[in-house]
Amino acid sequence: MNISLKGKTALVGGSSKGIGEAIARQLASSGASVTLMARSEERMEAIVREMDTSQGQQHQYLVVDFSNFEAFKASISAFFEHNTIDILVNNTQGPQAGGALEKKVGDYQEAFDLLFKSVVFTTELALRHMQQNQWGRIINVASISVKEPLNYLALSNSIRAAVVTWAKSLAYDVAKDGITINSTLTGYFDTDRIAQLNMKKAETLGISAEDVRSNMEEQVPMKRIGKPEEYGFLVTFLASDQAAFITGTNIPIDGGLLKSL
Repeated sequence: MNISLKGKTALVGGSSKGIGEAIARQLASSGASVTLMARSEERMEAIVREMDTSQGQQHQYLVVDFSNFEAFKASISAFFEHNTIDILVNNTQGPQAGGALEKKVGDYQEAFDLLFKSVVFTTELALRHMQQNQWGRIINVASISVKEPLNYLALSNSIRAAVVTWAKSLAYDVAKDGITINSTLTGYFDTDRIAQLNMKKAETLGISAEDVRSNMEEQVPMKRIGKPEEYGFLVTFLASDQAAFITGTNIPIDGGLLKSL
């Protein structure tokens, strides 16, 4: 499928590495002008220099700290004073791993600020232009754990589930404005985050990280971990006109296999 996003502008969170970076690169390859958003200025500078500009795209980056909501709020508000976007990819780093008995109320509040408040606030700002323009795409990078919670990810399970249900609620309100909102429920992809979680799980189970990965691969129907660029393909499709009638949908994507709509 030939997807053209020429003339569209996109803002991609958590895009200095992993899934966020792959999404940003693919959106750029399809013609969109992309703003990267993450903590690592050095890494984003390098990515911007490498991204496709063959269709007149103009890429930039925004340094933010998702873990400090007040600082993030100030940074993103300043960005939207001078910029508008057509495509928003809500993606942040994940909260610390750990079970429900390990976490306290304060941990949940921090995760709420990181995963929920940042998403809602950014979306509110982005919607102004999208509604005026009668076109917009909002994609939330979530987790398959909202459907089947993982006991060592209590914070992520809880708050990402809230994001998904909020997004489905909002989707009904803005569909009439030509805006689609979808959540991709991430499964096993070959990223630094997965490697970190595998180390945590290995310690808990008393096995090696290599055995954790092997067990993970066995659970995936394709018997392999997904590649970040494959995730980028899916999000780019959701950002296109071809996906105009896919809204309010939670899309499980596990190890490169799109399992169901």
